[in-house]
Amino acid sequence: MLLNRAWVLLLLLALPAQAQETAAVTTYSRNTPVEKLAADPAAAAVLNKDLPGLLSDPQFAIFKSMSLKQLQAASGGDLSAVDLDKTEADLQALPPR
Repeated sequence: MLLNRAWVLLLLLALPAQAQETAAVTTYSRNTPVEKLAADPAAAAVLNKDLPGLLSDPQFAIFKSMSLKQLQAASGGDLSAVDLDKTEADLQALPPR
């Protein structure tokens, strides 16, 4: 009986660690802050390909905490839904981190 309790306890202790490992997987979307995307070389390459000039824009420090979705809303039409859809699809195609 004591052995069974020990196994149950070990399993319960292992579950949070497994959940944390699963939670650590990073996927990107249109709701991810631009600065987080810019910090990942693979995601930054997607932004440079799909949205050229975004990361080198002189106003980057002002909008870096915004998500792509927020940028689209603030862009006055400069960032189209098509551009955003393409960028999000390319970001989500990146291998999980």
